Amino acid sequence: MNPGQPPSGPIRMVSSLDAAEQLRRELGRLDIPSDIHDGYGLALVSVWVGLVVWCDCERFWWRTGWDDGRKRAVYAWHSVLEPARAARRVARRYADVRQSQPWPGEIFSVVAESPHRSSTA
Repeated sequence: MNPGQPPSGPIRMVSSLDAAEQLRRELGRLDIPSDIHDGYGLALVSVWVGLVVWCDCERFWWRTGWDDGRKRAVYAWHSVLEPARAARRVARRYADVRQSQPWPGEIFSVVAESPHRSSTA
């Protein structure tokens, strides 16, 4: 899919919540736990401290860094029509963020003891 080209063939519509659920499922296949929150036409997939993926009906986008020259965040995006590829890209960012922002011991112990903890967390 080329973002500069109009889509060929029938256009497939995906709701933001459906897109988020598809991404969450694909992340789960990669052993990456996540949570979904939705409202106001957007859905958020919370992956890790500092890694949230926003979803609308067209794309996923997530913060990848900071541009000091422009004093603003840098984002990556991927079409909602390819949740598996998007999940692999998010997984690479997840690995970077986990390495630079590991869980503090207090948070980890609370999560580890939680009765609601899923088997993939």
